[in-house]
Amino acid sequence: MIIDLSLAESHSKDVSIMVDALRASTTITVALDHFKEVIPAFSPEDARKLAKENNSVLAGERKGQKLDGFDLGNSPCQIKDFNTDKESIVLTTSNGVRALENMKNSRNILIGGFTNAKALAKAATELAREEIEIVMGGYNGEFAIEDFLAAGEILYWIKEELKKEDTALEDTNDGSDYQWKDRKGFSEYAISAILASRDKESNNKEMLKSKSGKRLRYLNYSDDVELCMKRNISENVGIYKDGKIVLYE
Repeated sequence: MIIDLSLAESHSKDVSIMVDALRASTTITVALDHFKEVIPAFSPEDARKLAKENNSVLAGERKGQKLDGFDLGNSPCQIKDFNTDKESIVLTTSNGVRALENMKNSRNILIGGFTNAKALAKAATELAREEIEIVMGGYNGEFAIEDFLAAGEILYWIKEELKKEDTALEDTNDGSDYQWKDRKGFSEYAISAILASRDKESNNKEMLKSKSGKRLRYLNYSDDVELCMKRNISENVGIYKDGKIVLYE
């Protein structure tokens, strides 16, 4: 099994995981408590068209702000409190959802972040045949610390799942417990993310100071940021199939 990280696009043909910690991953995870499906749109124009065709709630943002004429922004807190009889929601976002457009070669595409990391790891290891790749949404095409730390949280739980299943994963005190005996396994990038993610208090402070964290708090989305940083509060795992995100079961 090969476990690795990438930014904005996937190279895996097996299992890819889209991570946009602030906020698309959590928005999608929360939305699956209230809707049968989340329909990702890669532009505001596509979002409007898809919402009309599917009689869906219309949600989305650019530069963190709700788009004009949309029902909701990219806000997990808004979705939690939104009342509707509609069964689907169309979502377009600046980074995370748009990253899905570059992940089409993967056999399985999962969605997650801090809020569902443990459940996501279990789903990924169930589905994977030879490779799991985490794709970080980033910030305007650049590295975003919150996605790296969320990836580390997910990778930690992937490691725990694999330790249950395969005795080839050695347990030592020098960090090599992340490595397979045949030298295939967690890349050094992935190991770095795991190690970086283990200090929750420090992680949260850094995410609040990140570009995304500061921008969202300036736009009065502090509640969203706090929710997105919570660990393992949901069992929902979204899987992207045929242009729609539904619950993995």
